[in-house]
This record gives sequence, C-alpha cells and structure tokens, in this order.
Amino acid sequence: MVSRIFSKVYEFHRRFWKIASVLTIAAAVVLAFVLHYVFTHESCDDAFIEGDVTVISPRVSGYIEKVYVNDNQPVKAGDLLCNIDPRDYKAAFDLAKADLQAKQDDADQAKQDVARYTKLLATKDISQRQFDMAMLRWNTDKAKVDAARARLEQAELELSYTKITSPADGTVTKKSVEPGMSVQQGQALMAVVFPDRWVVANLKETQMTHVHPGLKVVIHVDAYPGAVFHGHVDSIQQGTGSKFSLLPAENATGNYIKVVQRVPVKIIFDGPLDPKRPLVLGMSVVPVIDLSSGKTK
Repeated sequence: MVSRIFSKVYEFHRRFWKIASVLTIAAAVVLAFVLHYVFTHESCDDAFIEGDVTVISPRVSGYIEKVYVNDNQPVKAGDLLCNIDPRDYKAAFDLAKADLQAKQDDADQAKQDVARYTKLLATKDISQRQFDMAMLRWNTDKAKVDAARARLEQAELELSYTKITSPADGTVTKKSVEPGMSVQQGQALMAVVFPDRWVVANLKETQMTHVHPGLKVVIHVDAYPGAVFHGHVDSIQQGTGSKFSLLPAENATGNYIKVVQRVPVKIIFDGPLDPKRPLVLGMSVVPVIDLSSGKTK
C-alpha cells in the first residue's frame, strides 16, 4: 500500500517537472520573441493621416454668378467650380481691344508718313528736322501700341480669372460660396483635397536612433480595427515640431526644463489604398516601424 502511494507521488512529480520544463521553455521562447520585437520595432500613437489641400481663392473681385459644385464632390483638374460675373471684365477687355486697334491705326499711319518722308528727304523736299519728327511720332506710336497690347493681355487675363477651375483631381470641401456673394481677391471660397495620402508620425527624439528612410512600416488606423496597411519611411523632417511652431521656445533665456522633442517622420503607403476604407485627413493611426527591415545608416 505504501509503495503504491510512493509510486503515485513519484509519477506526479515526474509529470509536474516535465510540464514545468515545457512551460519554462515556452515562456523563454515567448520572452525572447517579445524582447526581439521590442528592440527591433518603434511605434507611436502621435500619428495622423495627411495629404495635400489647396484653398481656392479668386484672383479678381466681383459677384459670384454661379456655383457648380457641392461639398464632398469629386472633381477633375480643370473642372469649373464657380464663376464671377464677367460683364465688367468683358467691357474692360472690349475697351482695351478697341484702344489697341486705334493705337495700331495711328502707328500704321505714322509708318506710312515715315516712308513718304524718306522719299521726300532724298529729293531735299523736306528738312531733316521734319523727317526726324516723323520718325519720333512713329516710334512713339509703336510704344503706345505695345502698351495697349499689354493692357489688352491684362484685360484678357482678368476676364479668364472670372472662371474658377480646379487645379487638380480631388474632392471639394469647406465650400463657403453661394451665388450672389460679393468676393474679394484672395478670399477663401472652398478647398480641394488631393487624393494622395501619407502618414506623419511624431516620434520622440529618443526613438530616432535607428530610424531612416526605407524602413518597412505596418500602419493601424483607429477607424478600421483589424485592418492593416503597409508602408515605408519616406523622409525625416529636418527639425523638430517645436522648431517650426508659431512661437518656438527660446531656450537661451529664462529657466530651462529639458523636454523630449518630437520629430515628424513621413510614411508613404505601399500600393493603392482600399476605396472601401477611405482615409480622411487627420485620422489617428498607430504606425509600427520595423527597424530590422533595412541596414542602419
């Protein structure tokens, strides 16, 4: 009876230590993997989707005649967004065109006079002074023609500015213009968001030791849990975020407290983006940079 109990106790201890050994080895493998991942990856939750945005502003003043787009509407480069009432600028163009024609007629007449005076001067029928005066009138009229032509080109240019078009493919946003509004030169009417997207990750300076362009990045977007996007480090801004702020710190004056700075890193997406998962500017993301995906520079 006693030997049987000892036998069972021994068997229990043998199995316990076998299981404990297996678990210890497994824990060591997991720990090694975790440590390797920690030391070969850098992540940051201070990262956002960025893209190009252009503000649409008129180059001439006037009243908005018609608006052709709505908020969040896709547009192509050259599409008409809105137009300013062109009647004032059309009248200025017509006046400049008529003025150019009048100046051209005067110049043509002066040219004919010079040709006639040249023959008369050769036969001594006029004085040199009269010929010089004719030449002066011709040169003056030619200068007037050049000035009138420049005014016509300026009037034509301003007339073309009454049609406001999209500078590139994109999506209209923040539309704040309606027909009948009086707008001034440079006033913001709407914005066009270009289709290209990238990530700006504000890494701590202590994370930048082994970060360089070309490293692979796995990007997690807060708006799409479970979805994984792939990209790579494109470039590193040559200055911390605080250096380019509106009021940069002046560390040479007053008390100084050391603060860990953040360096913006631009991350480009690899391959086309999924249209079913649109990336809106300003979305929060968490990029994970694989430091082992390239040689440290």
